[in-house]
Amino acid sequence: MTTFATVLAQHYVGAADRPAIHLQFARRDDVTLTYRDLVCGAAGFARVLAERGIAPGEVVVIILQHGEPLVYAFWGATLHGAVPSILPPLTEKLLPERYRKDLAALIRVTRPRAIVTYAEFAPEVTRAANDVGGDAPQVIVIGEVVPTEPDFAALGGMRRSPQDIVLLQHSSGSTGLQKGVALSHRAVFNQLDAYAPAIGLSDRDVIVSWLPLYHDMGLIASFVLPVLRRVPLVLMSPFDWVRAPARLMHAVTKYGGTLTWLPNFAYNFCATRIRERDLTDVDLSSLRAVINCSEPIYHSSHQIFLQKFERYGLRPNALATCYAMAENTFAVTQSEIGRPIARNAGGGIGNAGQVSSGRPLSNVRIRILSEDRRDLPEGAIGEIALQSDCMLSEYYHRPDATAQAFFEGFYLTGDLGYVLDGEVYVTGRKKDLIIVGGKNVYPQDLEQLASEVPGVHPGRVAAFGVFNAEAGTEDVVIVAEAESEDVTEREQVAEAIRQHITRNSDVAVRRVVMVDARWLIKTSSGKVARSANKEKYLAQLCGGEASSSLPERG
Repeated sequence: MTTFATVLAQHYVGAADRPAIHLQFARRDDVTLTYRDLVCGAAGFARVLAERGIAPGEVVVIILQHGEPLVYAFWGATLHGAVPSILPPLTEKLLPERYRKDLAALIRVTRPRAIVTYAEFAPEVTRAANDVGGDAPQVIVIGEVVPTEPDFAALGGMRRSPQDIVLLQHSSGSTGLQKGVALSHRAVFNQLDAYAPAIGLSDRDVIVSWLPLYHDMGLIASFVLPVLRRVPLVLMSPFDWVRAPARLMHAVTKYGGTLTWLPNFAYNFCATRIRERDLTDVDLSSLRAVINCSEPIYHSSHQIFLQKFERYGLRPNALATCYAMAENTFAVTQSEIGRPIARNAGGGIGNAGQVSSGRPLSNVRIRILSEDRRDLPEGAIGEIALQSDCMLSEYYHRPDATAQAFFEGFYLTGDLGYVLDGEVYVTGRKKDLIIVGGKNVYPQDLEQLASEVPGVHPGRVAAFGVFNAEAGTEDVVIVAEAESEDVTEREQVAEAIRQHITRNSDVAVRRVVMVDARWLIKTSSGKVARSANKEKYLAQLCGGEASSSLPERG
């Protein structure tokens, strides 16, 4: 019987002194946790849950910052047999009012038994819990966790079954944090059994990550996978990385990192934000795969990344791609490691510069469906549907959402894409599609083009459609965060965006608006929330000229 707790017990006995996680911090030395450290710290947290009366099978929400307590809380919950769910703390990129509303909604739906957080954030969590009323969850404040030798026979996690739910991943889309993806032990291990061979995982690997643990790419690929498969992990805070992205390169150099996962925007961000003087003594030759995942993938992003870092030892064939989602635990597809990535050079703007996300994993079946749920031929764009043995058990306490998510046993992803020569290409989200004069326009393509213009903060662009009643169709609007505060410079950048999109697509942009840094709303996983930004645009900028906007043209 394989569960998280039984595997941790095996690691404790058979690999106690092996490094499990190297935690990196901005202003303190690295902390290395062996498997003995990890299991003893987790056992100490499991004891806290037992003392608080938390029963196996009950949900424990974890809102902690990067560090040892976060590691111990997650694995400690699984040792106790509780169901952990990591959520982001409130940060500057999240609107406080929306965060509180989402947290309260999550509490109502998920009904967690406890919320674990740090002292400074406890009042915020308590307010959200009190707003719910009724049987509010306990708020457990964690500072230092006191490690304890594990008594495995007494731990509730040792008596959990493979079909039991082991964790919840909460989606971070525009509908808030209400939809909890419930995954069983069996689903997670089926994912690892299929994904590890797809990336050629071995005990010689070292995974390096800055990704947040409240996102599936961070939680599964860069936390659960290495710990359960005994692969050393180097983990830093996402907030430290965004302030100094060169930290990732230095971590790879220091620990001989071989694998890392990045969303597409991070390729541009690293290439444009890391200065040459910050790369002294960097050696990236140990990397055998830098895997692009979580967003539509662009060849131009790979090229700018490679041009920047090839001189530091990065090999062209180390670039790889993946398509993943929490509902399938993580990976759906993976490109072949060490081989050139397939690329579709034809088609319109929906395909321009885009590369394959790889082939389906061995345990995944893919269908491409039309609007009326018919199977589409190769090369035709439709909704991606998938079936596997590592799917979610349910949307937790949401039978309505669970029932709506499936068709003939296949999960409806809401993503648009196509299959060509066995390779899966993801073109965008179905709900974000802009339709102009009957033509489908993919917002991420326009955002990518706008991000290429000097003066635009990379990755800080939102494209969406606004219905024009007079024209009877949607107008394309671009909102971009400017690097300059000068009004004239902003107008020049806005005009450059318009011209760049016109030259590189057949789309006419109705309006380009330059806004201040941090104006755009992002999801907890760092993606631009298009629908939320459209609402903000309509409320604040539409109908009146902002000082940083380009005047509308016919």
